[in-house]
Amino acid sequence: MSRDAYDIVRREVLSAMEQRRLEPESDLAEVRVETERAVEQYQRRSRLGEELRLSDPIAMVERIVRSICDLGPLTELLSRNDIEEIFIEGPRISYLDSHGKLRGLTTPTTEEENRHVVQRMLASTERHLNAQYPIVQARVLSGTARLTAAIPPITDRLSATIRRYVVRHVSLADLVRRRSLSTEAAGFLWAAMQFRSRIVVSGEPGAGKTTMLAALLSAAPASQCVRCCEEIREVSVPLTHGSYYEVRPPGLDGGSEITLRDLVKFTLAMRPDRIVVGEVRGSEAFELSRAMNAGCGFMCTVHANSAADSLHALVNAALMAGENVAERAVRKVFSESLDLVVHLDREDAAVEAHDEPARRFVTEIAAVSPSLNEDFTCEPLFVRRSPGLPLEWTGAMPASLEDRIDRSLPKGYTVRNILEQRVQVAS
Repeated sequence: MSRDAYDIVRREVLSAMEQRRLEPESDLAEVRVETERAVEQYQRRSRLGEELRLSDPIAMVERIVRSICDLGPLTELLSRNDIEEIFIEGPRISYLDSHGKLRGLTTPTTEEENRHVVQRMLASTERHLNAQYPIVQARVLSGTARLTAAIPPITDRLSATIRRYVVRHVSLADLVRRRSLSTEAAGFLWAAMQFRSRIVVSGEPGAGKTTMLAALLSAAPASQCVRCCEEIREVSVPLTHGSYYEVRPPGLDGGSEITLRDLVKFTLAMRPDRIVVGEVRGSEAFELSRAMNAGCGFMCTVHANSAADSLHALVNAALMAGENVAERAVRKVFSESLDLVVHLDREDAAVEAHDEPARRFVTEIAAVSPSLNEDFTCEPLFVRRSPGLPLEWTGAMPASLEDRIDRSLPKGYTVRNILEQRVQVAS
């Protein structure tokens, strides 16, 4: 099937739908009739030598109906539960399954066809992908996936990623069952969430940072007022007290933009016990330093290669606000206010050998202590020596952190009792 044939027939079908005022969602049968008619007319022209003959007219009918009424070549992939991410590069589609293996879609597609699918997904959002806005991020598929896409001149061709939210609700106990956490570490993190702690979750892309953030939120007391700010909403933990907020891109007139920094400033006026920011990358980090000075608890995710690197990433992001504040002052605020860094990694090496799902796991939980020098002081509390070994408590526990946790726990609980498993927690 040539690209021209697909485009010609699809345009004829869309024209007929417009004339008859057919809707893809409610008039599927009539859309199919019009598609079959358009394909038949195309074949008739091909017999007269006006067009290239279709080798499989039935397949063309199905392809166009899927494109107009569903999500084209992605329809089958998106119906599967084992697909984590889908990548579109021009006419090529590949996907990452739950085993961490990258596979290619065998169904033939064109770049234009894939562009139609992306535009169809964006139709239910307030986001646009065109010459004026050549890059876009949006929550699509009824909030079950995040779409990131770019078109020329930003890139040579259509380039898009669809990230499925495979895990919607997860607890610390779930992460223990998946071997991402040890029982002792899960109990400790549960205890740390009982007061207005300040926690950074770090790791490389795909390491499970958002899943960990959701698990920590699930452990927070229902009485805490939680304000969660994200560029594209991914966390979906039911909140008894609080709400979720999502940025808004500029409108068609270039105005009305609401940034992540705007949202953090806004939530500070709503008396939060804890502000949560998904994926800190820019000036919103400066507002977080203000929030910590105001006594708010907070959590955020940061892309970093280690627990220590994540703290430097926060400082660098805060300096992007351009508020003429010295780096030393910003570092001092974070070093004196942060409590913990939870660093995650993923293991792909064993996937090929054992055909098991790719593992995401915590490699380190470190306490942040006020520093006497120009750098941060991180004290490892839990360490995983290698991917195959368990996450173990080092025996360390800063006295100030231990005291703050103990004062927030129910009567009869202490953080050391939890670590030594003398008491059980509902993690």
